[in-house]
Amino acid sequence: MSDKMKAVRLHAFGGPEVLVYEDALRPDVKPGEVLVRVQAAGLNPPDWYLRDGYRALPPQWRPNPSFPLILGTDVSGVIEAVGAEVAEFSIGDEVYAMVRFPDDLMTGSNAYAHYVSVPASHVALKPAGIDHIHAAGAPMSLLTAWQFLIELGHDEPNPFQPSRHEPVALDGKTVLINGAGGGVGHLAVQLAKWRGARVIAVASAKNEALMRDLGVDQFIDYKTTAADDVVRDVDLVLDAVGGADMERFFHVLKPGGALFLVNPLGFAGHEEAEKLRITVSSTQVRSNGAQLAEAARLLDDGIVRVVIDSTFPLAEASRAHERAGDGSIQGKIVLAV
Repeated sequence: MSDKMKAVRLHAFGGPEVLVYEDALRPDVKPGEVLVRVQAAGLNPPDWYLRDGYRALPPQWRPNPSFPLILGTDVSGVIEAVGAEVAEFSIGDEVYAMVRFPDDLMTGSNAYAHYVSVPASHVALKPAGIDHIHAAGAPMSLLTAWQFLIELGHDEPNPFQPSRHEPVALDGKTVLINGAGGGVGHLAVQLAKWRGARVIAVASAKNEALMRDLGVDQFIDYKTTAADDVVRDVDLVLDAVGGADMERFFHVLKPGGALFLVNPLGFAGHEEAEKLRITVSSTQVRSNGAQLAEAARLLDDGIVRVVIDSTFPLAEASRAHERAGDGSIQGKIVLAV
């Protein structure tokens, strides 16, 4: 096997144009790892945040890595080699994974490439009932929804709060999901329905047909109606959007309810939440092959499906990032390798 491969790398931070399709060294496989021949790689917000140098963060928090970098965490592909100490996977297995996240948050996890080395603990067998494109669209968004709503699955320190994030029981409860048409949102809708919740979806009008198809009980077009004007007595709000005035969701929650924030940066309502007896919680998604193996059963059975917004060849990763920058993404953007 050649020691060279094709990859999409950046040699400086900037816009989509800094992504360059070029030769790179194929990674070695270390003990405890597998080498995956990538068939597809999914895009996620940390990809474009890192490409841009995390300019939204305070200067002291921004990365100062060694270039060139290879972005991307989410892959689906075929195991090409198995490192020492790995017994659970074999060459030829079709797998999917979120690679080394958040450990490589500031340096890139190397998924935009023909090959990537992955800790075996981050890998799960790909659901046989879906193709590599759909499998590559799943890992980060599905694990985010899973760890917020179903099971955290780890005891690592929480970077957003002193306490451990704790999911809440969903059966028979009313859950409002803001940003329901996006990557995390459309999967969270399906997990909440699977767990027996009544689901209110908040998204743009173009997502209404999809949301109805996924079984939501109420749809709100945020461009014409403010959810906090028309909804009351919700048990849980999962805000997959973030941004200004996340505190507005206090108005839709019942006392004792919970507000889960996928992107909590800028939230300033902790004192008010305490007065209203509302639990506010967030967590950082982490790679977890065991959870992906559990979720694979749902993907295989069609209980949960990954919606694909668009696909691009790996060589056109810059165009995929331009699509991400356009906004109003329905589901996931995926690179075909």
